[in-house]
Amino acid sequence: MPSNEDIEAPLIPAGRLLPFLVVTVLFFLWAIPNNLNDILIRQFMKSFGINQSSAAQLQVIFVGYFLMAIPAGQIMRWFGYKTGLITGLILMGSGCWMFYPAAHAGVYGFFLVAQFVIGCGLSFLETGANSFIAQLGPAGSSERRLNLSQAFNPLGSISAGLIGTVFIFSGVKLSDAQVAAMQAAGTYQAYLHSETLRVVTPYIVLGCIAFFWALLVLMTKFPDLGVEDVSESSPAGMRVRLWQRHFVFAVVAQFLYVGAQVGTWSYFISYVESATGVGDKAAGYMLTGTLAAFAVGRFSSAWLMKHFHARLMLVLYAVINVALCMAAVLHPSWFGVGCLLLTSLFMSIMFPTIFALGLKGMGEKTKTAGSLLVMAILGGWALTKVMGMLWHARGLQAAYLVPVVCYVCVGLYAWLFAEARANELA
Repeated sequence: MPSNEDIEAPLIPAGRLLPFLVVTVLFFLWAIPNNLNDILIRQFMKSFGINQSSAAQLQVIFVGYFLMAIPAGQIMRWFGYKTGLITGLILMGSGCWMFYPAAHAGVYGFFLVAQFVIGCGLSFLETGANSFIAQLGPAGSSERRLNLSQAFNPLGSISAGLIGTVFIFSGVKLSDAQVAAMQAAGTYQAYLHSETLRVVTPYIVLGCIAFFWALLVLMTKFPDLGVEDVSESSPAGMRVRLWQRHFVFAVVAQFLYVGAQVGTWSYFISYVESATGVGDKAAGYMLTGTLAAFAVGRFSSAWLMKHFHARLMLVLYAVINVALCMAAVLHPSWFGVGCLLLTSLFMSIMFPTIFALGLKGMGEKTKTAGSLLVMAILGGWALTKVMGMLWHARGLQAAYLVPVVCYVCVGLYAWLFAEARANELA
């Protein structure tokens, strides 16, 4: 059970509601390009005629996260959170607008460049927003506060699923005979190009929103946080070491968790299609359902953490997801789809909880520590690629053994290492 001090700690200190709301909206906003990837993978497999492993290169967005996290943290150390967040929004908007020339050129590599630029922007946003929210109030409420802000992230994910399903997926599924007829008539390439062009409008609109929100952040007064309320302040005069054991394992756990989340969602539509025989549009709506489960988990966890310890919830949710993923591997059917859908409910608390636990006691190293935890998002690219290779070699069901291993490791982190800091300071 949480201590009385944790329960009584105010969630949002007086006078800080406006910056809390402005930054919390960013959690919603960056979820859209992140989760449109799951739609793009399926769409580009069709329009560019590429396989699963090649389509997974769209997750190069996470390479941008990795490469820019440390520079983002340093810029925010020198110039503050506001500068970092504005930079992130400008990069995100610019990458979104690059989809227009990429689509008209019809070159897959151009989309990868646009994705990389978007990823660089999202690295600034995640590095700044997560650390800012964690520091915005007392240590005792940092996990609840970050889970509350992160609860708006799956709402963005749901929006991405709906946007992609309605505006990107055409619902057209050509038979081999129809493809052959169009090829004979010389119209097949024009059809594929029209499928590629369907991605343009959603990204142009998203870019406009990013630029508008950058202006709004510029106009909002941010508090000077310094290193206040970082969480469980270190004893007076004690220099904080960056590579504390609890933090190192938090980075590893974050890498594995993000890999499990991104991999699960990236191939969810393909899993639904292969397990049930439905089309991509129906499977897209199922993806929206799993994102809705993710949202329910985030909002409910912000309340549950007032009554149960965040670390123990993390252990329990990891164990449940191991069982659900194994069921999806062993029973590729509507039952397996249901189990895979439910994993989102229980993975919902993992990113913000690992992030908040990892920042415990980092003091003046908080921004740098936040950068490294964001770099761990590279797992979304690396493990999705591994799943694609495993799918190609052993089948899609076998690929979902990767999230199983990841959840086992997350559970072990929460059980064995998340509280290691107490021993380090003893």
